[in-house]
Amino acid sequence: MRVTFYGAVREVTGSMHMISTRSDNILLDCGMYQGRRKEADRKNRVLPFDPGIITSLILSHAHIDHSGRIPLLTKDGFTGRILSTRATSDACGYLLPDSAHIQESDANYLNYKMVRNLLSKIKSGSGRDKSRDADAKEIQKILKKGKNNLNTDAINELAEEYQLESVLPMYSEADANHALTFFDGVPYETPVAVGKNSVCTLYDAGHILGSAISIVKTNTNGNRFSVCFTGDIGRFDKPILEDPTLNFAEEDRDIDLLIMESTYGDRLHDPVVDMAPLLRNVINDTVERGGTLLIPSFAFGRTQELLYVIHELYNRQEVPRIPVYVDSPLATRLTTVFAEHPEMYDRETHEDFLKSGDNPFMFNQLNFTASVDESMTLMREKKPHIVISASGMCEAGRILHHLRYKMHDPKNTILVVGYMAQHTLGRRILEQGELYEASGRTGKPPRMRLLNKEYPLAARVVKLGGFSAHGDKNELLRFIEKSNLNIKKIALVHGDEDQTFAFEETLKQKGHDVFVPKVGESVDLRQ
Repeated sequence: MRVTFYGAVREVTGSMHMISTRSDNILLDCGMYQGRRKEADRKNRVLPFDPGIITSLILSHAHIDHSGRIPLLTKDGFTGRILSTRATSDACGYLLPDSAHIQESDANYLNYKMVRNLLSKIKSGSGRDKSRDADAKEIQKILKKGKNNLNTDAINELAEEYQLESVLPMYSEADANHALTFFDGVPYETPVAVGKNSVCTLYDAGHILGSAISIVKTNTNGNRFSVCFTGDIGRFDKPILEDPTLNFAEEDRDIDLLIMESTYGDRLHDPVVDMAPLLRNVINDTVERGGTLLIPSFAFGRTQELLYVIHELYNRQEVPRIPVYVDSPLATRLTTVFAEHPEMYDRETHEDFLKSGDNPFMFNQLNFTASVDESMTLMREKKPHIVISASGMCEAGRILHHLRYKMHDPKNTILVVGYMAQHTLGRRILEQGELYEASGRTGKPPRMRLLNKEYPLAARVVKLGGFSAHGDKNELLRFIEKSNLNIKKIALVHGDEDQTFAFEETLKQKGHDVFVPKVGESVDLRQ
């Protein structure tokens, strides 16, 4: 058996690895790299292998950095099946078409800007006695339908006429919907064939709804090998979901290679028990200033967890019951996925909400904004309120528009509740905001560039690590040391180099055989 590491290697996003035997090529995740636009486009557009050779894909969970390139796989020759939990399959039914929609929208906007700039140059050089404003209005009539909708047909025709190189999405919504036909959702702890001589069993990873630890066992010419892929390991004792699995079936305990995430391999989170009190303090402080609490959040997992905790705070009357807005159509749809899978909730959620017939993710002050017009109205709201909006790393979506309306005002708070990858706007806001706070907020606030314009970051920036869906250093160690797995060798992936190498050193000091692979590196497993 050979394992090749293709993505999320010495970095966090783009998870993808391959298990190869004489008869099977089994892909573990097919995730999208997230970061600088040009680098992300270069890394994502071309898969490092022929999709036709893949026997099966095992998907650890639905987040786009683990699932986002599946439509590329299925449109370019993959004929196998995609194995995941049923909750992950249901979530991908929303996440993958949404990913395609974002790509198509971004491509259309970039093409619009390219054609608009060309037409502006042509008109300004024509020698006509006409004002720039009049030219701009004339161009807008050609390239837009109404105020907010692009005339994509006209844009594409002009791009072709002037031989401009149009931006194309990696895949379309039709491609994403086609990919969904390959999914096969299965329960936890149920062995399923993933090749001629390979079987996979999924166990609860505790990261998000439906997330899985995958154990793949093969038997080739009498040689037996076993690989455990953690995907993303969740935290222990968090609300809603069960803890990461520590007790594995006897037949799955001997592991030749553990492929393990290391996102927070050298960091410790705030204790889980502090999540509600810390959020309570942030809400109360913001309301006292008369401001808005703006929370960039992943649509799947983090949004629902925030709603759960806010619901608890409102029930206990620990904060003012100000309006809460989920301004993300995707998050709205994904909240229904949570509602459809109560079998995955932990005992506390059943005790606190379900037994009394109370929906953990719904309460009177909660509003879901559907249309762009509703979102635009909300951005101008001055009374204290809470906005939860995607994307979680501030790279796309409605959160960008909320930021441009709110980040300049010191009354407001930007609350960071999850991981911000390097080179993302979210990481820059967090780092610059923390530096400004450390300076005593003296001098001019830092400036952030978004939507082709700079804005001062005067809003308070607060980070609550307790909401992270990733286990921290101690929780990763707990998985290794407290589970009943017998692990021969560990490969560390899904972590920036400072985190991964620090965790490697920690594990070596504890006597583990561990290494950090390079992109494209392979390891052969021998008995």
